[in-house]
Amino acid sequence: MFESDNRSHSTHSTFREKTLEHIFVGECLRCLWLRGRRTAEVLYADVDGAGYDIVFDVDGVLRHIQLKSSHREAKTATQKVNKKLTKKPSGCVVWMKFDKDNLDLGPFLWFGGAPNQRLPDLSTFRDAKHTKGNARGKKLMRKDIVDVPKSRFSDFKTIDLLVEQLFGCHPRPCATTVRLSLCRRGAWR
Repeated sequence: MFESDNRSHSTHSTFREKTLEHIFVGECLRCLWLRGRRTAEVLYADVDGAGYDIVFDVDGVLRHIQLKSSHREAKTATQKVNKKLTKKPSGCVVWMKFDKDNLDLGPFLWFGGAPNQRLPDLSTFRDAKHTKGNARGKKLMRKDIVDVPKSRFSDFKTIDLLVEQLFGCHPRPCATTVRLSLCRRGAWR
């Protein structure tokens, strides 16, 4: 690896975030393809002012997704979530963990509702502060942003399990699985 130190991750964080976003979308689309889902639309937000980074439309399930990421060894305890995301159908937050040396994704943390249901109420979470202080060193509150603790996120070990949660699509049994189960019952010889 050219630069695997932590300094590279902070210096080139915007590039890394876009790379992780593209890997995530590709992995989701591959998973959907393997499940027999051949109609999926992906839309990207030019700015994240509305609380989401990407939108998936899969068989009538519209998901506005705010993406977050941190490397697997990070001690991040909360994520900042935009309140505007609650106004979107099926809004949710996907917190991707990644390997900082090769950018492999997983596990995934998820905060949201069932397909076609809104994000849970955010009014119980504390308002977030800016990470940097103003000219006087005071960290001001961030409008429409709350801190959601890691404990409120569900943990999914694989992209396959996350896609099932996001879109409600269950894996289709492959032909080999069907053939073996029928053979065991004596239907096929």
